[in-house]
Amino acid sequence: MEKVLALLHTETDGSLAKSALETLGAAQETATALGAQWIVGLIGEKASGAANSIVDCGAARFLGVSGADFVQPRYGSDAAAAEAICRAANATVVIVPSTSRWNRVLAGVAHRLGGRADTHVTGVTVADGALAITRWYYRQRMEAVLRRAHRPWFMALESGCHQPCKTSRGTASVEAVAVALPDGAKRTTVKGLKAPVGDQQTIRPDAALLFVAGAGWTKKQSDGQTHVPEAEKLILEFLNLTKASLGSSKSLVDLSGEGQAILPFMSHLNQVGQTGSTPRHPKGLSTCCHGEEPHAIGWRFISERRAVNLDPNCGWARGKADVLYVADAFEVVRKVNGLLAAKSVH
Repeated sequence: MEKVLALLHTETDGSLAKSALETLGAAQETATALGAQWIVGLIGEKASGAANSIVDCGAARFLGVSGADFVQPRYGSDAAAAEAICRAANATVVIVPSTSRWNRVLAGVAHRLGGRADTHVTGVTVADGALAITRWYYRQRMEAVLRRAHRPWFMALESGCHQPCKTSRGTASVEAVAVALPDGAKRTTVKGLKAPVGDQQTIRPDAALLFVAGAGWTKKQSDGQTHVPEAEKLILEFLNLTKASLGSSKSLVDLSGEGQAILPFMSHLNQVGQTGSTPRHPKGLSTCCHGEEPHAIGWRFISERRAVNLDPNCGWARGKADVLYVADAFEVVRKVNGLLAAKSVH
């Protein structure tokens, strides 16, 4: 008989992130399909506070490891806490959100418990009583369905792949799991956090819109001149007004290695498609991109895809965009920014 564990960590403020709620929903659905009991495991400074926010999720038990040693991510303490909760739950299937904190320790915890671990899981399914996962290979060009007979089975679920569990607050009964940390597990300390201010942050995974800029922004325009400073101003203004996430084509971020003018706020971290990321946003707007197959692959999980390009025969026009605007991206974005600014005033 399977026993499912949703293993979550709290944020530094004690809350649960959207990815944790998505994992909770996946565990709930999986356990229901298997007819199995499921449990929630929580790690953080105050596990009870996070449990209270999901009290009606339907879990049979809440297990928690609490204390100041478990606020910040650290391999030694996180691995020990995860191992203790898994042993207390006696789980055969463990589902965690694919965060940097869990990805760091998942393989080690699976080894300690004699289990197997799979990362970058995009779906958990049950067919004829058999449990399976889906994940993508070769930069999301091939989808695989995997099954394992070995238990326990650890799964790291990618964000944006499952609907978050809908819960309400209450008072949960949390079973405290004791973890005695040796001094060796406390050697790593977090001295502080450095992060860009909100207006400088361009990668926003939870944004409703993905705005992708292509190399056309840095090329010569209709007057025969380049307008990189203006492109920078227009794009950043659009991002500030819409709070969209910024993506880039591979050709644009590669320009820096060719000695050409580039957008200074753009890096390979913004790259979408080919050797870049495959984001998941409700809507996507591509500007000055060619839209050929390698780039379109990175957009496969975008629900609504639109593009702005002067070339009516570009790759986006060949069935890769839901709507193609044949227009000058400079003029379009300038006009949109004006409309958005006027709307924000009112």
